Amino acid sequence: MLRLKPGAVVNYERNGYGRSGTFCHDGDVISVIIPTLNSERLLPRCFDSLITAAVRGVVREVIVADGGSTDSSLAIADAAGAHIALAGRSRSAQLVAGMAMARSDWLLFLHPETALEPGWDAEAESFISQVRPGRPCAAVFRYGREEFGGEPRRAEVRAALRSALFALPYGDQGLLIPRRLYQKIGGYRVLPKLEDADIVRRIGRRRLVGLRARAINPGKPHRGPIRGVAMALLHTLRIPSAVLAKF
Repeated sequence: MLRLKPGAVVNYERNGYGRSGTFCHDGDVISVIIPTLNSERLLPRCFDSLITAAVRGVVREVIVADGGSTDSSLAIADAAGAHIALAGRSRSAQLVAGMAMARSDWLLFLHPETALEPGWDAEAESFISQVRPGRPCAAVFRYGREEFGGEPRRAEVRAALRSALFALPYGDQGLLIPRRLYQKIGGYRVLPKLEDADIVRRIGRRRLVGLRARAINPGKPHRGPIRGVAMALLHTLRIPSAVLAKF
């Protein structure tokens, strides 16, 4: 399991990685923010996908923003060496609380059920290195499902089409965003739901990049592709997210 300590990048440099020039990232390291609420079953899987990035110094810290878990989520986070922020029960409130603790120039918002596939950190580094200071942009990973069979593959295709047609990726795809852009657009708003669609809509198509690495998710019940398309169309028509969140 992931083992991070505060100031991990400094420790890596003391061990010689920074002196080699290979793993020294200056300010361009990532704070990972994970919202949780009774997430003990899948949280270790999410942590495991961050190990290599932590060892290489790409991930500076992991912050678990918890909405009042009654299971072992906080114990797992503490054992992994993550920082813990206490928050409200809505996912948006957890994301806001986690962001308030983050210290890095780059933020990665990641759901606890999401695991990034190996190699994601190298692609994230490449993306960060190509972002120009005067034109900040954000990135999401490619949606993936861990199950075999036809339906998971169709779900991946639907997610790809949703991103391509409406510039509306799922929150399950993660969000890698520079702090300055996050602050410029006002960050996450505290909504009962749809906080992921709300923030990517404010980022805008021109400032949102799709990465090749996958964000792999377990299967979960959805309300069907028709409802998903309808919600995407309503977002395209600029219906306020606070209104859509009521449905």
